[in-house]
Amino acid sequence: MKTVETIIHAKWIIPIVPEEIILNLHCLVIDQDKIVDILPSENVDLHYTSNQTFELLEHAITPGFINSHTHASMNLLRGFADDLALMDWLQNHIWPAEAKWVSPEFVYEGTQLAIAESVRSGVTCFNDMYFFPDEAAKAVDEAGFRATIGLIIIDFPTVWAANADEYLEKALALHDELKTHSRVSTAFAPHAPYTVSDEPLQKVVSYAEELDIPIHMHVHETAFEVAQAEETSGQRPLQRIADHGLLTPRLLAVHMTQLNDEEIQLCAENGVHVVHCPDSNMKLASGFCPVQKLLDANINVCLGTDSASSNNNLDMLGETRSAALLAKIVSGDATAVSAYTALKMATLNGAKALGIDHITGSLEKGKSADITAIDLSEIETQPLFNPVSQIVYSACRTQVTHVWVDGKCLLNDRTLTTLDENHLKSIAKRWNDKLAEPNNE
Repeated sequence: MKTVETIIHAKWIIPIVPEEIILNLHCLVIDQDKIVDILPSENVDLHYTSNQTFELLEHAITPGFINSHTHASMNLLRGFADDLALMDWLQNHIWPAEAKWVSPEFVYEGTQLAIAESVRSGVTCFNDMYFFPDEAAKAVDEAGFRATIGLIIIDFPTVWAANADEYLEKALALHDELKTHSRVSTAFAPHAPYTVSDEPLQKVVSYAEELDIPIHMHVHETAFEVAQAEETSGQRPLQRIADHGLLTPRLLAVHMTQLNDEEIQLCAENGVHVVHCPDSNMKLASGFCPVQKLLDANINVCLGTDSASSNNNLDMLGETRSAALLAKIVSGDATAVSAYTALKMATLNGAKALGIDHITGSLEKGKSADITAIDLSEIETQPLFNPVSQIVYSACRTQVTHVWVDGKCLLNDRTLTTLDENHLKSIAKRWNDKLAEPNNE
């Protein structure tokens, strides 16, 4: 008989590995931040006693959701500029607001808000891309959350850095600072082909190889982006970054709404990961990622929300539903992107893209206890024939009741344990008042 930290009993456990398995009336045994056993609940007392036990007998337990693309601190710009085309939204509203307001405080407090929303939505890890990544990392560390922090690279000057060389210098320094952190990793984050020139891209490829970290980049987000690149350089953006060595298993190519069959094959041959952001793409009318074609080509596709300023939420349950439904209409095939596939895209596929699938993304012995519990007893998810279908097609994020990261309960019966909800609301109100000042744009 062994004493462990936590035992979680659930009506259903959906481990993702093995594939398509649903365990009924099983429990997770957690000790020293790891899953040490998964076994039928009726047998656990023969082997373990625990310091803490959770009886979640109307719940489905899944791996924590992984938001594979967001700009966390832009939670402070939620609803700031809506119903606009991407370049109008960026150039005439978002970039001017950022130039005026982005600061260490903006990023730290905005990231705190994003973590709180993420945890309340069942997310245990996000892949961030923004300025002052050191402040984002600080917020993640303090909250007990997990994240990949983007080491932003861009050509033009901002409050974070004056030029590409300074962005790289700061990126390398922050990576060095975080390289031994158990929950916070790094990825190079060159913003997009149209904002990063050839020389910095080549340096990113070289440094990413040397440091063994991913590269996170917006690619083929809109038809306008692709057409403009062809007009100015004679090349589509994907081919240009391929010529500079970016098409490798390190690359997380975000959006990818404008792809031809040759480009899909090129990505498949080079092991590129694609991050699909269906809600943001629909809201900005950016286009449709051909998800089923990518999956058929054995390309790893994961899910991201993009920022709360373009989505306007960090609801990964909503993204799984949108991904499954949109894939069916885009492909003309009702069997495209099944509920289980969408759930896997939101969990294990994200971990694979970030290179952390040995740590998280599925519920397996030896992996970190990054776990989400969803109450399926609500009227909106009754009657219930298949818990995976109910999670993807029927459940809403308010049914997420408990979340653990590294074995620590960050959400306990819908209550945040490491962040103060009232304090966060006061932060949001203060920034709301600042940003709503006349002529803030």
